Amino acid sequence: MFKRNLFFITLIFVALTILSCKKDVLPKPASHLRLDYPEACYAQFESNCPFTFEMNVDAIIKGEKECGFTISYPKMKASIYLTYNPVNGNINKLLLDAQKLTYKHVIKADEIVEQPYYNRQQKVFGMFYQVDGNAATNSQFYATDSTKNFITGSVYFYAKPNFDSIMPAASYIKNDMQRLMETLKWK
Repeated sequence: MFKRNLFFITLIFVALTILSCKKDVLPKPASHLRLDYPEACYAQFESNCPFTFEMNVDAIIKGEKECGFTISYPKMKASIYLTYNPVNGNINKLLLDAQKLTYKHVIKADEIVEQPYYNRQQKVFGMFYQVDGNAATNSQFYATDSTKNFITGSVYFYAKPNFDSIMPAASYIKNDMQRLMETLKWK
């Protein structure tokens, strides 16, 4: 009986030893989400409106209404909204409205960086705003020739504002918006 009990105890001990042997658990190294976007390629956009500009060929432009457009980035779930207004002695109101639109985001923004833009040769003057933080928009601009034409642009993502998550896409589209503003020409 003693030999049989010793045999069972030894068998249980060996079974537990074999079953309890597992590989050591190692912590996984920290990783970062890598979002690669294709290098931007631009083409001239022409319409019946009193302006032209260059836009990313991967973007889709739609909804021409009174020379206002939506430039859509479906892969990034974002759009740039362009609004055109003729200047009819109302330049101060248009400038004030464009600035108010940007500074409505000051509640959620960590910082709003203003970058003046002057192209005397093409008569394009304006301001580019980079809005940092969890605001609804990350980039906005306005451009004018001060006498006939005024255009504003804002980028919006179809997601809850979380700047850390959308920063790569926001940076990519910000570059497209700056290119649009820098290549803007009045007809």
